[in-house]
Formats: sequence, C-alpha cells, structure tokens
Amino acid sequence: MGLKHDQGIVLRSYPFGEADRVVVLLSPNSGKVRTVAKGVRKTKSRFGGRLEPFTHVDLVLYEGRNLDTITQVAVLEPFPRLRADLDAVIAAGTMVEAADAVAQEEESSVRLFLLLQRGLRALEAGKFAPDLITSFLLKLADVVGVAPALVQCASCGRLDGLHRFSFGAGGVVCDACVVEGTVRLRDGITMYLAGLAEADLSALPVSDVSFSGEAMGIARRFVEYHLDRKLTSLAVME
Repeated sequence: MGLKHDQGIVLRSYPFGEADRVVVLLSPNSGKVRTVAKGVRKTKSRFGGRLEPFTHVDLVLYEGRNLDTITQVAVLEPFPRLRADLDAVIAAGTMVEAADAVAQEEESSVRLFLLLQRGLRALEAGKFAPDLITSFLLKLADVVGVAPALVQCASCGRLDGLHRFSFGAGGVVCDACVVEGTVRLRDGITMYLAGLAEADLSALPVSDVSFSGEAMGIARRFVEYHLDRKLTSLAVME
C-alpha cells in the first residue's frame, strides 16, 4: 500500500458513513474507479466542490484494501458553462450515465474516457443539441463493440431496401431480412444516423429537425437494448 496518482472524470458519488462519500470516476488508465473522500460532507471540507459530477480531476490516492482514499485533488476541467444550462446538464448526465454503465473496473478505458471528455467539452462550448446526444450514444456503442449497422443490412449485408431497424439484429435490415420487432424507418434517417456516427462531436452536421428527434429515439433504444437498462437522464428531457 502507498500513494499513487491518477486522473478521471467524476461520474457520481454517494454517502459513505457519517461524513464521507464514495466518489466514482472514469479513469483512462484504470477504468471505473471507486474512491473515498474523507469528511467531504462536512461544511469545512478541504475538497469543497472539486468532486462534483462531470469534473475532470487529478488525484493523489492512498491505496486501501478495498477502496482507495483521496488525499489530494486538483481540478483540470471544471466545465462551469454547461452547469448553468439545464439542457446541457441533462445531456451531460446522459453521457455520464451511459459511460458509467459500460465502464469496467481495473481495465484501461482510454477510448471511453476520451469520448466522454469530448462530449463534455462540446457541451461546454455551447454545442448542445439532441444530435449531440445521438452522436455520443452511437460512438459509445462503437467503443464497446456493438456499433449498429447503418449503411448495409445487419443480417445479409445488402446495401439497398433498408427500410427497417432491428435492435436485436444490430441495425438496419433489408426487406428480405425483416424479423419480428423491427421498426419502420423513414427515407433518409439511416444516412442521417450514419452521418452523426462518423462526425466529430465538436463539428456535427447541421441539425435537421425533421430527423433529429427520431434519430435520438433510435440511438437511445439501441443503446438501452444492448445495455439492458434505461437511461434515466433522457427520461427527464422527455
């Protein structure tokens, strides 16, 4: 046991004992990390607000048998602007909730960490829109290896006649591969989704309000299907 350095984005925290909190972070090196912040619930806590959700922090940890204890914390990115906008907070909550659901403990999570960091930076830059959440969720699916097929049939690879989407089959399916539970797609929606999946979060295509809501609904249902859990933050937006 001894001291070690790490960094991460705070995902959430919860009370621990009378005055402490367990702080859960996403570290690029260590995946999901559960730590203890001693006395953080006291009015005169030396950690102040530095361990709030969405904050990117640098840590010095004392290694414990079960949980490491935070001994020092420095804020690297506080993301103050997004915290002043309710829609941005909900979007950030969705990103953090989804990342928390897929992150593994003691497993390198560089791609997932960078995706979450880029998402929060886009929100901080004032780029909130439903398409940002859609793009994030599609990229998250790719990071964990379940990216939906959007330009060819998920079952046979056909490139045309892609009029339905199957959450179980893994994306769009052609008319010949339709199975129970597929949803009908409007013309153009698959290309819209494909564009959001490929675009950088800081430079998304111009939003099309006729597709935006439907695209987010499909991305959300797809991710929820494969995570086997609801994204409660998005329920607030609805």
